[in-house]
Amino acid sequence: MGLVSKFNAWRRKLQEQPGTTIDLEPMQALLPLIEEREAELSELTDDELRAAATALHQREDPQDFVEACALGREAAKRALDERPYDVQLLGAQVLLAGHVVEMATGEGKTLTAAIAAAGYAAMGPVHVITVNDYLARRDAEWMRPVYELLDLTVGWVNESSTPEERRAAYACDITYVSVSEAGFDLLRDSIVTDTAARVHREFGTVIIDEADSILIDEAKVPLVLAGSTIDEKDSPVAIAEIVSGLRRDHDYEVVDEGRTVHLSTSGLAKVESLLDLDLYAPEHMDSLTAVNLALHAEALLVRDVDYIVRDDKVELIDEFRGRVAQRRRWPDGLQAAVEAKEKIRSSGGGTVLQTITVQAFLTQYKKICGMTGTALPVGDQLREFYKLEVAVIPPHLPNIRKDWPDRVYASAEERDIAVVNEIVAMHATGRPVLVGTLSVAESEQLAATLAEEGVECVVLNAKNDEKEAAIVAEAGAFNAVTVSTQMTGRGVDIRLGGSDEKDRERVEALGGLFVIGTARNDSRRIDDQLRGRAGRQGDPGESMFFVSLEDELIQRYGPEPMPMGRADADGAIDDEDVRWAIGSAQRVAETVNLEIHRNTWRYNYLLDQHRQLHAKRREELLTTDAAGELLAERAPDRYNELSEELGEEAVLRIARTIALFHADAAWSEHLADMSELREGIHLRVLGAQDPLDEFHREAIPAFRGLLAEIDDRTVKEFEELEIDGPDWEPADAGLVRPSATWTYVVSDNPFGSEMERFFAGMVKLFRSGKGVKKS
Repeated sequence: MGLVSKFNAWRRKLQEQPGTTIDLEPMQALLPLIEEREAELSELTDDELRAAATALHQREDPQDFVEACALGREAAKRALDERPYDVQLLGAQVLLAGHVVEMATGEGKTLTAAIAAAGYAAMGPVHVITVNDYLARRDAEWMRPVYELLDLTVGWVNESSTPEERRAAYACDITYVSVSEAGFDLLRDSIVTDTAARVHREFGTVIIDEADSILIDEAKVPLVLAGSTIDEKDSPVAIAEIVSGLRRDHDYEVVDEGRTVHLSTSGLAKVESLLDLDLYAPEHMDSLTAVNLALHAEALLVRDVDYIVRDDKVELIDEFRGRVAQRRRWPDGLQAAVEAKEKIRSSGGGTVLQTITVQAFLTQYKKICGMTGTALPVGDQLREFYKLEVAVIPPHLPNIRKDWPDRVYASAEERDIAVVNEIVAMHATGRPVLVGTLSVAESEQLAATLAEEGVECVVLNAKNDEKEAAIVAEAGAFNAVTVSTQMTGRGVDIRLGGSDEKDRERVEALGGLFVIGTARNDSRRIDDQLRGRAGRQGDPGESMFFVSLEDELIQRYGPEPMPMGRADADGAIDDEDVRWAIGSAQRVAETVNLEIHRNTWRYNYLLDQHRQLHAKRREELLTTDAAGELLAERAPDRYNELSEELGEEAVLRIARTIALFHADAAWSEHLADMSELREGIHLRVLGAQDPLDEFHREAIPAFRGLLAEIDDRTVKEFEELEIDGPDWEPADAGLVRPSATWTYVVSDNPFGSEMERFFAGMVKLFRSGKGVKKS
């Protein structure tokens, strides 16, 4: 089947998909023109090819899809000995048009992005956002020869990059960087006192790899810049010891499907006796908060499920990837409570100096586009939150993977036995098996059980995530059994027969890679991503999920009453109503998470407006004489006196220093106030008030007062300042900035904020059958 026929068949298949809105026919029509131009470019020398690329970049309208794609294809042929497929050029055109492209695993998204990045380079800086530091460096170095043939520079940034290295990388035409590193650099740039200390340039175009993960799953995650503060008393340790002695279902109760915990009457009396205080007295509210945090850490957070302990540190596990979430912390004292529970020295939270969500950070760019293997299911969300459309690119070769119906069991024990039996049977033939689990603990337990059955396997989880690429690359080898938590090796191809494909024919004859999911995830996209590890570029492969009606997804979101079908000899339930109920549970989970995202965005939108207005004012203070003009107007006598004594340039420097100090300090206080306001605002619903309206009613005047407060503090400081001479330093007046700063990502409270608990309560409507109906 030719590409045109294949494309039309694929389009017909997707016509009814609401997330697909981009008509690929106009781009399809350009492919013959690209091929003609490619033939002309193939006659050029390397220097002449660079000159042709430079000529494109110097045009008034450099976005010529035909020229950009032809140049990219020719450069890839010469530099990598790879000629991009037509489907990759379709993907590059979609990116150049400013959309999100869905391409299956193994279809060559890295090269597709490089062609688009080269096309965008004439319009300003291009950032290619990756999911981790490893991929940022790998992809930049891999594509470097292509860019150099197109007369473009490329750099990369990772966690260990110095400020000088970051500045140099961002000065390149194209920069590969993880979303957290790029965001952290923006936060650090936002508090500089000298413009030369900044590392970022303008935010031009961003091409986002794994766009669904970054734009949707991580959208509401706050990136945080904190500064050192005076050490607080180590109260979490003592309280953790008290809470660890409490008994579940006697001293405390876990409710709301494991999202909330509270003390019983006897538990409250026991804690108050040991602390020798009344927890509900107004003067002991801090102690009450500390006890609640310790209780949540003890009862709701599970080691090797929600976090691991490594090198005497608590490291959070990313719920979407099953890997350690680098530099991620829990908010509001919960991190310290977990550290106290594990008897680990507290890492300290410090004072929040600046923060921005991933979603707000990405909207700094003038142009956003992206690519992923699973964009279609979130097409409506991409349109709602980013005004992005989705185009689905047909695979270069037909997908022949067989996705089997779920194997459903009444109990987790029956399901686990069935999983082991299936793996043992597959392994006996030598067929490679990739198993996706939901947690570190589950992956290690499964590995131990398989070892008892004589099956050796490789375990990939948050404890050895640095070996991920190497482990995943060999998952298709003959006789390989790989057990992994959640997302598996994004950016790394699984080749049949192993990374060197030496046993490819042998594995193909066995049916290719067999993928097993030991439970359904809350999101169907995560399931699809696991399935997509098999069947790369027309390879054979199969996938199957094993589900227990005792799984957390079913227990939390499944309909009540849950339908029950008749089980066969091995305990499997083959019943369409049961399968529908499992699908319903996933849909409810996705609906709840979407509503939480929407409401988080509504609150963050106002705070981001505050951040932008504050940043604009701070930029005026940093780069103009605005601070001096303020003081000359509000404190003219003092201003004129010091100008005569020190000279006006020295006074302007002093004015700028004072104003920036108070602008940053006041903003940090505002962030703390808004965090406290938002955490409790949903209690207003009990008074028949709309929480969002109430948040706006209090937050807007608070910000207006902030701007006036910065000016008032600056004037007061200036008037009372004692200056000995022109060598005056801020420390002389106690204007001391943090001696150390660090960055981290705030993970959602696993038990949820008040808002999230409110939405979790809505689940009961769905579970009763009132919210979701079978069609």
